[in-house]
This record gives sequence, structure tokens and C-alpha cells, in this order.
Amino acid sequence: MRRGAALVRAFPRVLHLGVARTATIGIVGGVGPYAALDLARKICDETLANRDQDHLPFALFSYPEEIADRTAFILGETELNPAHPILAVIAELERAGCRVVGIPCNSAHAPAIWDVITRELALRNSTVRLLNMVEESAAFVTTTWPGLRRVGVLSTVGTQRSGVYPEVFGRHGMEVIALAEPRLSELIHASIYDPTFGIKAQPSPVSERARGNALAAVEAVRAAGAEAVLLACTELPLAVPEHMLGGTPIVDSTQVLARALVRAVAPGLLRPQEGRR
Repeated sequence: MRRGAALVRAFPRVLHLGVARTATIGIVGGVGPYAALDLARKICDETLANRDQDHLPFALFSYPEEIADRTAFILGETELNPAHPILAVIAELERAGCRVVGIPCNSAHAPAIWDVITRELALRNSTVRLLNMVEESAAFVTTTWPGLRRVGVLSTVGTQRSGVYPEVFGRHGMEVIALAEPRLSELIHASIYDPTFGIKAQPSPVSERARGNALAAVEAVRAAGAEAVLLACTELPLAVPEHMLGGTPIVDSTQVLARALVRAVAPGLLRPQEGRR
């Protein structure tokens, strides 16, 4: 993280000018890079603002080459736990004055990664409040659609194998409907990772094949009884920006995290959710 050292040393002096009076939001970038940019945009989207000065301060540090792929680690394809470089980014954000941090990567919330991050933050007596995207998504669905019981969850193979969504949503009384792995790999995993058409390779604009696969996956979990569909990979909202498909709500986990971050630092500036679905 040496390349960011000069910026980290300089950034607090900017904050001391008295311009930023609201707690600064921190974004862990590089997990993937476009997902972090999408989160930054959605923080602005979810903020009630009429001028530049009404927006919330945030910092985004992105060191993608230093953070191992989260799914590869979960699947045992690498021994490099991405928790450690993610911790280094959080430390830089904390030194830059951030007090609330989000990681726009669902796979990073798998226990094998997330538990290391939270344990180390506690051992370091970090003052950062790290929001959990999975917990926030469950709370969002529960609050927005009381009584909903079956949620389709579309994620990477790594996130699905970690079991984090069924565990968290189960505590909220909801059943997770997911694709079986052969179909999940074909429709979602390839659409994220394939070097010829995947979203990581072609994020802007997303390829027609990746979007088509994502829409087919949405339809598959809808047909299996999902009352709402959660895009539980932060690349997927780049392919499926709709909030409703075939009468079924589509939940964007990046938007959920953005709203949670805004709420954490300035609840009075959170844009109302009513009527936006």
C-alpha cells in the first residue's frame, strides 16, 4: 500500500480545513473496481442533495492487483486470503478520516474472509464501523416487504458455497432460492468471470450475452417461487439495473449498501425509498 501513503498523509489536512462536517464514508475499492465506482455513484443517488455541497464526503481507495479474487479463495484455488489486503485498505481509509466503511463485494462477506477482517479490526481497536452487506440486505427486504418469505439469491459460486445468505436470511425468517451449481456456473459465474463476455472483462457496456444470462437467472428463480430476487454479486446490477421484472422486485445489494452508508452518517439526508420500486 506504499503508493497511497502520500495521499493518506495529505488527506487528513484537507479534512481539517473545516469543509467536511459529516463523518466520511470509506469505500474499499478493487473488489471489483467497477463495483466500487457503482457504490460511489449510488451513495450520491441515495443522498438528498440540491447542490455539490449537500453531498456526503467519501473516500475510495482501489488496489485491485493486491487483493486476491474472493471466489478463488473460497473455492480453494488460492491460499491468499483477501482479508489481509482488504484490512490494509480499511486501515488507509481510517487514517484518511473515514469512520464508516463498506466493502462492495458479497463474496468478501463469506465467513472465511469476513471473520478475519472483523476479528483483526477488533484486535487493532479500530474505530471504523464496518457495515455488513448481507445483514443490510436481509434487513432491507424484511423492512420493505414485510411478510415476504422466499428470496431468490443470485451470486458467485463462492458466495453460494459459503452459505452466508441462507444463514443470515434464515435468521430473518426467509428461505433462499438459488440456482443449482451447474446452472449457476453457466448463467452467473461465467457472466461475471468469462474473459470474452463476462462483466469483469466488459463492465461498460455489459455484453448482451452477460445481460441475457443474468435475466435468464432471474427468471429461473422467479419460476422456482422467489417473491423477490437479490442481485448478490455487485457486478450483477451493472447488467440488470431494473428494480422490477415481471412484477417481481429486484434488489440491488450495492444500492442497499449505499443506503446503509448514507443512513449511518446522515440519516436525515437519506432519499425516501417509497415509490421507487
